[in-house]
Amino acid sequence: MSKDRATDFTLPKLDDLFSSQDERENGKMPEIKDIPLSLLDEFPNHPFKVRDDEEMLKLIKSVSEYGVLVPAIVRPKSDGRYELISGHRRKRASEYAEKSNLRCIVSDLDDDAATIIMVDSNIQRENVLPSEKAFAYKMKLDAMKHQGKRTDLTFSQVGTKLNSAKELAENTGDSKTQIYRYIRLTYLVPELLEMVDSGNIKMSPAVEISFLDEDCQRDLVDAIDDELSTPSHAQAIRLHKAFNEGTLTRESIYSVMQEEKGNQKEKFTIQAEKINKYLPKNVKREQTEDFICKALEHYSKYLERHRMREAR
Repeated sequence: MSKDRATDFTLPKLDDLFSSQDERENGKMPEIKDIPLSLLDEFPNHPFKVRDDEEMLKLIKSVSEYGVLVPAIVRPKSDGRYELISGHRRKRASEYAEKSNLRCIVSDLDDDAATIIMVDSNIQRENVLPSEKAFAYKMKLDAMKHQGKRTDLTFSQVGTKLNSAKELAENTGDSKTQIYRYIRLTYLVPELLEMVDSGNIKMSPAVEISFLDEDCQRDLVDAIDDELSTPSHAQAIRLHKAFNEGTLTRESIYSVMQEEKGNQKEKFTIQAEKINKYLPKNVKREQTEDFICKALEHYSKYLERHRMREAR
């Protein structure tokens, strides 16, 4: 940013963020009120996960001691309830802290303005998953395109004619190309998207395999599970090319995934005598790995619940 631009920049006022010009002229301002948690509904298709992690524990402690310091943002619904636009983590923390109400800014926003605020209030936080960015960017870009076609824009923070990824890129840390790459992830089946979030599949191969149809993607999931290997970028390019040519089959997917990639084949060995005494007699040998993984998952959830109870 140039010195002149930095000098001219001023933060928008609250009424500029949440009101139309007509509403400001008529003196209609957003209302701040305490709303019962039972009357708050989540934003439809909210792309950001609310995790019960270390940060949530800290937030619960803060809410327990000081209350919610920054109001959530909601909009009224026709049935007398309210839709959360920003503040899903604060609501969860308030529930754990056994609070009854949540301090909120109530503003009568349209769908596009609400979507843009929802994304903007979450996208800059730490540890945003690729899947969260993917769906958030798609939702915001769609809202911006829709607003750009209107002549009665009411959300002055967005400005006018915001109808392309260029404007979105100017307000994020990602380039226009990278935004489109993230949006491609929304075409992945949930199993593959989860592998991207966990880091088992990198961004570049993920984008390539997002062009496969659902059947081919599910065949790929099976191959990954069976071969204990995820596709490299070069392999993903080959899968994409074969799909475009109409030659990609379940057999050819397995053939690609059976190629040796030693650095991806991680194996963990446990001596049988150490675990046999814990296995039910009806668990067959080939089911042992699945049983152990499920047991660890249940134990992990137990520990998390225990930690959350101690935080209250």
